[in-house]
Amino acid sequence: MSVPRHRAMRMGRGKSLLLSVAMLVPTLAHAEPEVASQTGSYPAVAGSADKLDPQRPGVAVLSGTPERPLTDPRHLMSATRPDAQPVPIADLFFLRSSPSAAWTPSGDVVIATDLTGRINLWRVPGGGGFPVQLQQSEDKTLYPAAAPDGKTIFYASDIGGREIYDIFSIPADGGAAVNLTASPDASDRGPLRLSPDSRFLAFNRRVRTEPNTNVAVMNLGDRSVRLLTQEKEAGIIWSVVAFSPDGIHLYANRSNSSHSESAIWRIDMATAAATKVAGAEPGQPYEAAAAISPDGKSLSVTSENRLGVRQAVLLDLATGERREVHAGDWPQDAGAFSPDGRQLIAVENVDGRDRVYLYDVAKGRARALSLPDGKTADYDGTLPAFSPDGRRLLFPHSSGSAPFDYWTIDFASGEASRVTRLGLGSVNAQLLPRSEIVRYKSADGTVISAILWMPWNLKRDGSAPVVVMAHGGPTGQTSDSFDATATALASRGYMVIAPNVRGSTGYGRAFEHANHRDLGGRDLEDEAWAAKFLVASGYADPKKIGITGGSYGGFMTVMALGRMPDFWAAGVAAYGIVNWNTMWERGSPALREYQRGLIGDPVADREVYSRVSPLTYLRNTKAPMLVLQGQNDIRVPAHEAEQIVATLNEAGKVVEAHFYAEEGHGFQKRENQIDAAERTVAWFEKYLNRGK
Repeated sequence: MSVPRHRAMRMGRGKSLLLSVAMLVPTLAHAEPEVASQTGSYPAVAGSADKLDPQRPGVAVLSGTPERPLTDPRHLMSATRPDAQPVPIADLFFLRSSPSAAWTPSGDVVIATDLTGRINLWRVPGGGGFPVQLQQSEDKTLYPAAAPDGKTIFYASDIGGREIYDIFSIPADGGAAVNLTASPDASDRGPLRLSPDSRFLAFNRRVRTEPNTNVAVMNLGDRSVRLLTQEKEAGIIWSVVAFSPDGIHLYANRSNSSHSESAIWRIDMATAAATKVAGAEPGQPYEAAAAISPDGKSLSVTSENRLGVRQAVLLDLATGERREVHAGDWPQDAGAFSPDGRQLIAVENVDGRDRVYLYDVAKGRARALSLPDGKTADYDGTLPAFSPDGRRLLFPHSSGSAPFDYWTIDFASGEASRVTRLGLGSVNAQLLPRSEIVRYKSADGTVISAILWMPWNLKRDGSAPVVVMAHGGPTGQTSDSFDATATALASRGYMVIAPNVRGSTGYGRAFEHANHRDLGGRDLEDEAWAAKFLVASGYADPKKIGITGGSYGGFMTVMALGRMPDFWAAGVAAYGIVNWNTMWERGSPALREYQRGLIGDPVADREVYSRVSPLTYLRNTKAPMLVLQGQNDIRVPAHEAEQIVATLNEAGKVVEAHFYAEEGHGFQKRENQIDAAERTVAWFEKYLNRGK
């Protein structure tokens, strides 16, 4: 389970009617009504118990936002490529990636990347060139930030996946790292913000035993830390945005645990007095600042409109006036100002692909930048970012068909240049399986979007195996970005589909809330109907359908095999939830508040907890299950995996498990990533694709 981040998620991207979802009873149906599609009906798949409780009262059909045309499954095509071969799994994990990067004042770029198999800091010339490693650690490094004088780099680092981060500093040219916070009972993380005079560093602090995150500021002279907020309401998350240009104030966002409500606050650095600027009130349930203009007069803000869709706006701090950056139907995130304040970035999430807009503040007009399809913004909303001279924009890029690299675009020439070369010579990107966005109707007619990786050289003879990849969250979204496991499977002939089921971000507030108190219900049907959509294409074998995922995707895998035992032929569950009661007992205070928002209180809502826990159905499982788990996971503790294995072993089912030491929620070390992918592919080869 993952707590939502700010961008491209946070429970909605105004105010809208939250559509109620009918309660599911823990019994399975024994008949399957046909599902109408634009080509007739999707066929029955692998038995008669593949639809959950069809007799329950009807639920309002969701469309999400905006309306999307359906994909005719018969129009799917597997192209011929005689030279296509299975990609070696280990090679796919030497296609390096990066969670974050930042400009230095000199115009170089500091990136956090796994070149060595560990996420460490490297420095690369802004025009491209060979990277220089700045620090070495066994633990992941995130949120690089350069001091205004360019002499120091600050960053956050975890230990063993336990999610207790400390803030470090290191000379900009490399050298000994200094732990600035050394707080074993608190997690200090970014994004990190430096005051204009370089005297203070602002970051987010969560005490291990508390359910809240507060704003902290360090005096870099004596390394003393002061909390500017001391939140008392459970489940509240404060996050640093920016110092005012004069350094007198610090702007921060205050949101609830699900990020469905958010407000912008201005905090006085001297007195810590906080004043609300906007948001978290009727008509403005969600307002989150992204950046402050160089003159301190405006904020770049992500604001939810009356349709429940988040849009980028320019907020005048003196008058409260809001100007839309680009009116559109798709969710948007506000971004950075140019160094001269004349331009502003906004990123639009178009069905899992990013579209970047450059907004001219004086003219009040936005234009779309010509960037490649896929993901061109980072998880935390710090990229794309203007270069210090404002002439270029740094952005990440990957797609389902293109491995990760950093690029820049020059505003004068419009030319895009690659900054990094993180690939591997043995992997030819032209031979990788192609990704595409498809849209289909689920069991109740709700339109679902998905990313599909289509193998080369398939025959339309109903023989291809299918793997459904369930994403985490549940408040998250599968984007059109590079996925090594999906590529490994698709290059071996598996049709791989990753649905953005109800509960996903990217389709408005009502869609994101539609699975609350119904986890593993209608959203599970959305997963299953993705496979039925592929069967209707004529390529897929209805007896060769598997499912995998991590975190909430792991929960969905366990729930799928228990609730729909005749539908699935195999499953691989990575760090997935099986019992919401034990999750509550062992979870951190902050995660409890997130869980409460999804399914309620374990005492008052006992029936809901039972109904949405895979443990309730686990003994019905027929398909073989592989379980992968990090020993240090604080989000989904290893006890969840242990319960899965113990229950299935006791019931005489086929189950195997592998636990990774010194790993937390998601595997960070390259050798463990490779091992997990190899085990996943081998499991599906053994139990899903046998007799091929």
